[in-house]
Amino acid sequence: MFDGMNATASALTSQRLRMDVVSSNMSNADSTRGRMVDGEWEPYRRKMTTLQPNSSDSSFSDHLNRASSGGATEGVKVGSIVEDQSPFRQEYNPEHPDADEDGYVELPNVDPLKEMIDLMSASRSYEANVTTFDAHKNMMMKALEIGRG
Repeated sequence: MFDGMNATASALTSQRLRMDVVSSNMSNADSTRGRMVDGEWEPYRRKMTTLQPNSSDSSFSDHLNRASSGGATEGVKVGSIVEDQSPFRQEYNPEHPDADEDGYVELPNVDPLKEMIDLMSASRSYEANVTTFDAHKNMMMKALEIGRG
């Protein structure tokens, strides 16, 4: 009876974490010192989330067979948070304390436009799941009203 709500709740949790990761990326878009690598500071590296199903089924046909036989849907979860391995941006700024001998500063590989698109996508997914959750709740309330009458 609550399987749909549980699946939707897992999606809400996953999308919230996705929005948190995007927020972290945006707040560190100018951080030239993210972590120490081989004794030198490396700029912040963009992070991304990967989503995966909560179930152990590996194929679409497995999910379809389970759903058609009345099996529970299990929702999604964040599989991992991975770092984007694209190269860092370089900017000429010889007065910056992290500039190299040629005057270039390595900046994070965070593109604010990509981050805003990811944030909009996660936000819309979150809103859709809230709507689904509310519809499921309303259907359960109507079923209770029918049972009283």
